Parts: sequence; C-alpha cells; structure tokens
Amino acid sequence: MRLQLGIPEILSSAPLARRLAGLTAARLVLLSLSLALVGAFYLRGKFSFESFTLRVALQTFGLSFALTGIYAALLRRGRHLERLAEAQLVLDQLTWTVVAYLTGGASSGATSFYGLSCLVGASLLGLRGAFLAALSGALSYGGLVFSLQRGLLSAPRDQPASIYHLSSDELAFYLLVNLLVLVVVALLAGTLADRLRWTGGELVLATERADQAERMASLGRLAAGLAHEIRNPLGSIGGSIQLLRTATGLSDEDQRLCDIIQRETNRLNDLVTDMVDLSKPKKPMFASIDAARVAREVVALTARSGRAVSDVEVSYAGPENAPIWADGAQLRQMIWNLVRNAVQASSPGDNVEVAVELVGKNTWLRVSDRGVGIDDAARERLFDAFFTTRSQGTGMGLAVVKRIADEHGFAIAVDSSRGRGATFRVNLGGPRLSQPPPAD
Repeated sequence: MRLQLGIPEILSSAPLARRLAGLTAARLVLLSLSLALVGAFYLRGKFSFESFTLRVALQTFGLSFALTGIYAALLRRGRHLERLAEAQLVLDQLTWTVVAYLTGGASSGATSFYGLSCLVGASLLGLRGAFLAALSGALSYGGLVFSLQRGLLSAPRDQPASIYHLSSDELAFYLLVNLLVLVVVALLAGTLADRLRWTGGELVLATERADQAERMASLGRLAAGLAHEIRNPLGSIGGSIQLLRTATGLSDEDQRLCDIIQRETNRLNDLVTDMVDLSKPKKPMFASIDAARVAREVVALTARSGRAVSDVEVSYAGPENAPIWADGAQLRQMIWNLVRNAVQASSPGDNVEVAVELVGKNTWLRVSDRGVGIDDAARERLFDAFFTTRSQGTGMGLAVVKRIADEHGFAIAVDSSRGRGATFRVNLGGPRLSQPPPAD
C-alpha cells in the first residue's frame, strides 16, 4: 500500500446510490404519468385494445415497470452501482426509441427524450455518462431510421404511413438535427456536471479547512494556558527526580520508580510541545541547513531517551552532508516526531532506521520501522490532528509533521502494509534552492 499525500481531492458530494435512488423514483413517476396519458387517450376513443400502438405502448410500460423493480432490488444490494447506472442509460434510450417508433419514426417529437437521458447520464456519471447516453441514443435512433427506410421494420398499422416515409432531404435534416442536439446536450451537460462536482469538492475542502482553522484556534487558546500551567510543575518534577536519583541509599526499586516518573514527565512535556507547535505554528525561517547533520543529532538524542534506551535501536544511514533550504528548528522537530512515532510503533528488539538519501538533485529523508504497519482504515486519516491508533497516543505528532512539510513545500509519501512496518519518505528538496519556496 502506498499513500501519497498532497492536495486533497474531493469528489462528488452526493453518493451515486442516492442519485440512482432519485432516478428510480423519478422513473416511476414518469411511467405512471405516461400510463395515465395513454389511459386518457383510450377513454376518449383515440385507441382501442386492438390498436397496435396501444398494445406495444402497454407492453413497453409493463417492461419498464419491471425493469424499475429490478433496478430498485439491485440498488438495495449496493454493488456495481456504476454498471447499474450505465445499464439504465442504455435501456432508457432503447425505451425512447420504441416511443419514437410509435409516434412518427425519424420525425417523432419523442426524440427529445434522448437529450433527457443525456442530462440524466451527466448527473449520474458526469461527462462519461452523458456521452454514453448520447452514443446509445444515436445508435438506437440511427438503427430505427435505417430499419424503417430499408423496410426491415414496417410502420405501425394504425399510424399514417405518410409520416414514416420521408424524402432523402427530410431524412437527412432530421438525422443531422437530432444527432447534433445529442452531441451538444451531452457535451454541455457533462462538462457542467463535472464542473459542479469539482466546485462542490472545493467547497467541501474550504469548509473542512475553515473548521480545522477554528479547531486550531481553540486549541491555541487552550495550549497557551496549559503550556505555562503544566511546564512549570513538570520542570520542578523533572529537576527533583534528577536530584533524587543522585542520593545515596536508593534501592533498585526506587531507581525504577524514578525512571518511570522521569519517562512520564518527558512524555507530558512532549505532549505540551506538540499542542503548542500544532496550534500556534511559527513561520519558517529559511536558511541553508545540513539535513544529514540534523538527522544524526536527532538519532543521537533519541538513543538517550524513552524506549530507545532499552529495547528499540535507532540507527542512521546516509551521507555526511546534505545541504537543503529549510528552517533548522522545524526540520529537527519534524524528524524527531517521525522517529518518535516509529519507536512507539515498534516492538522490543526492533530497529528504527533514519536515512538521508541523495536522489538526483533532491534530498530524501526516510524513517522506517518494523512495527504493526498501517491498515486501510487508518491510512486516510494518518495525518489528521487527534487521530491515533494507539491507546496512549495523542494524534498530534504526525499532524505537526504534515504542517511543517506543507509550510516548507515538502512532499510526504508513506509505504506500509499491515504487519510489515511503515516507511515515511519526505522529499526535502535540494541545495539548488537559494530562497524559500514561494508562498501560496
């Protein structure tokens, strides 16, 4: 599994199943109205049961009602919805072809229903759906005209024969107009539908960003107060524990308890730091930074703190120097959070590797672990604030990583599979940058 993180893509806001359900309901209403119209003509004596047109119309309506029931049953199963939508579009065009045959053939006004199906196709599947409806409509209409002109299909016995026998000029006119209308309607409807979906996606994205900004503002106000109220007693606790550990006469159990207090104090301090970094981001101060040196320093610091002291090995691999253009403090924070995340995901005896790789003119940072990996359910929310899969996690470390990467213009890729660990790769750019990336 490979997750590439960049600008999020938002698709249509209305699920296809909901649109198909609306289409099914609209089809039932249209069929009922059409059946009522045929009944009204029959009661007024326009047709009799012996009428060929009435029999074929009733058979067509009956088949359409049956197909609508099948659509509804398949829709409830919720599988292969795109194939179901495509089948409905094609069968609808065939239905309109029967109606056109009964009402005048090539010159029938019912050919306007072909355009209606193009609009429906655009609403269901966008430009692809509109052109599928246009293609199936054109083939159905063309097949009807060809069959009537070649004598493969005779005109309805109860309809005036004159309206079905057209001159070459009249036939060419109707063919050209109807086919041109199909193409124009499909193109306009499909393009408009895709544009509306993209605009709707941008609106959803803007709303999500506004909500996130509001959450970050609230978190900032909370973090500002907590940072002062928590860090002072944490500093006192940490200093007291350091003094206590130097006292003579401490038993092994006392030393173990001191280690626990020191470790939990450091964890709380990291939590406060993450809250402040996430809620009140600082504008990067770009300068020429040696990414390899920063990575080695983080590895050395990690090896002297937390679980890495006892049961998880953290190692560095890469060149001695790798100059890039970045904010040194924020780069260190990003690498630290990635390494800390890898250590926390690892099991005793595992190895976490931090590597700097020079690929062409770009410098890549790679942090790999052999932990439990990332499953499909978690991968889409991996960098969301407050999302975590660990019972003691806070869900802020990787959110800080994503924020720093976005502000620097770094691209992040994650390779992972369940049970096989995870590898975070960050494209840090290269020394060719003499100034920071332009702001958006």
